[in-house]
Amino acid sequence: MAAVGSGARAGHENWSSRSAFILAAVGSAVGLGNMWRFPAEAGENGGGAFVLFYIFCVLLIGLPVLLSEVLIGRHGQANAPESVRKVARDSNAPEGWSVLASIGVFAAFLILSFYCVVGGWVVYYIGVFASDLFQTGLAGGAFEGRNPDDIKALMPGLFGDGSLMVALNLGFLAVTMFFVARGVSSGIEWVAVYLMPLFFIIFLAITIYGAFTGNFGDAVAYLFTFDFSKLTGEVMLAAVGQAFFSLSLGVAGMMTYGAYANRDTNLGETSGIIAGADTMVALLAGLAIFPIVFAAGLATNAGPGLMFESLPLAFQQMPFGSLIGLAFFVMVFFAALTSSVSLLEAPTAWTFEKFKIARPVATIIVGAGAAVLGALSALSFNDLAEFYPLGFIPLFAETNFFDTLDGLTAKLFMPIGAILTCIFVGWIADARLIDNENGLDGALHKLWRVLVRFVCPIVLAVILFVGLTS
Repeated sequence: MAAVGSGARAGHENWSSRSAFILAAVGSAVGLGNMWRFPAEAGENGGGAFVLFYIFCVLLIGLPVLLSEVLIGRHGQANAPESVRKVARDSNAPEGWSVLASIGVFAAFLILSFYCVVGGWVVYYIGVFASDLFQTGLAGGAFEGRNPDDIKALMPGLFGDGSLMVALNLGFLAVTMFFVARGVSSGIEWVAVYLMPLFFIIFLAITIYGAFTGNFGDAVAYLFTFDFSKLTGEVMLAAVGQAFFSLSLGVAGMMTYGAYANRDTNLGETSGIIAGADTMVALLAGLAIFPIVFAAGLATNAGPGLMFESLPLAFQQMPFGSLIGLAFFVMVFFAALTSSVSLLEAPTAWTFEKFKIARPVATIIVGAGAAVLGALSALSFNDLAEFYPLGFIPLFAETNFFDTLDGLTAKLFMPIGAILTCIFVGWIADARLIDNENGLDGALHKLWRVLVRFVCPIVLAVILFVGLTS
């Protein structure tokens, strides 16, 4: 077990160092939201205008909420709901405010179940490129001699195989459970300390590869030419949503990870590093993917299919395509795993602390529940495609099981949890307690206060309203 920092609750695990905390938190934030969703959103929303407003939203919305969640966890030194209860008790406020963290824990559990389905897609493409590399060797492009239509058919073929989809989902979930069951220092921290540096090494290598072999100039112009005529209300809302979801806010993960932070960690500085690293990864994802897409003459507005359908086609036309394709999806696997570990840790920490059971047992209980929901989500693309679990609600009238879980968490639970967090930290919790935890002073502290009290709740309320009415 890692050392317990001063002021930590007896028997409670802590990160071994500040750098371990930063790597773990960055790993939690950096995931499919950066590697898959950001390029897709940037491509669908006109590039530069979206990117500029996204960075603006990370600073004014994402970072204040991130710091709020982390400081709650660090003060409470427990699972997310119990941490909120401790802050409430120490502020002479009603302990019922813990509902905000309970919503987050439940959202994390639901997201984990379908996130592992997408993680299974990544595993599938690792297998595809590994097999292709074995057959064609290093030098040539991917899928040599194969018709582009065959490459396009890879993903529909996967979606049509329910048994394979369920097996891939369970495999990815099992790897996630293995690391969470081992605890903070031996499992979660190990994933962060070893996989995140590997992730960044591969990421930088692929970005450099794209710069030399792809159309890097067009990609830079696309991402960083700020055409304000494209900054519509729809684009702004998409940017706000991406900034919020990219940082893994509203799912109790940052509260849970904050609970393992030592008292000598400056949370203001650390939160800034986490948000900065997450944003850098999102931008690098664009610089890694779009040069390859432009060089292959493919459309930028392919949406979610950009990674799983457009990129395999692009790798066919590039030197060392199989090797780069394999490295790319291994890199995405690392990012997805560090995030899924965070998603599983939040409900697992609550389960073993609430019911006083061993961590491995709690991991199995939570994982089993996620496995059932994940299987239903995986079958949503084939055998259960016509099953609409909340079809009686107009908002979910024609959404399958996978999309229903996605919609419930993204449109309802995450915004509500984040709004309540802002209200709790900004208006309910004792100001001196919050000031002692946040690591800010001077003008920066005053700005953060204004953002948490006024700007963030209003913007998040707009996201909630638009999500429920669109």
